[in-house]
This record gives sequence, structure tokens and C-alpha cells, in this order.
Amino acid sequence: MVSEPTVADATNRIYESLQADNADIDVHIAALKAALTRAGVKEAVFEARLVQNNRSGRKRMEAYFRQRGVTVKFSAS
Repeated sequence: MVSEPTVADATNRIYESLQADNADIDVHIAALKAALTRAGVKEAVFEARLVQNNRSGRKRMEAYFRQRGVTVKFSAS
């Protein structure tokens, strides 16, 4: 039996996807959404390890994830 990814695993896969020009990003967002639901968490928290770590990039990411049912927040560090 294959175990389901944790929130941390799914988040790391999204970072990897973002570094790889968004390869399979929708699949990883769906896995993150499922992991958040299993963990009873309402939002995903991302660090400043983003490709476009500026206001525009963060807002674009928030909007894209929100369209797929995942609320995104960014950590201060």
C-alpha cells in the first residue's frame, strides 16, 4: 500500500515543480489539497523559496492555488 503524502511532502513537491517551470503543478496542488484535508489544516504555508518571490509572484500564486481550492499563506522568513 502506498502512503499518502504529508502536507510537508506535498509542499516540497510544489517547490520542486516551481523550480522545474511548473511541471505537473496541478497534480501537486491536488495532492497538497488532499494532504491538507487529511491533516485538518485550512491553508498551506510557503516560505520565500519561490522562483518569483515578489508581491506580484506571490499574488499570482495565491490566485492560481485559490482557483484549485487551496488557500496559500507565506511565512515571514
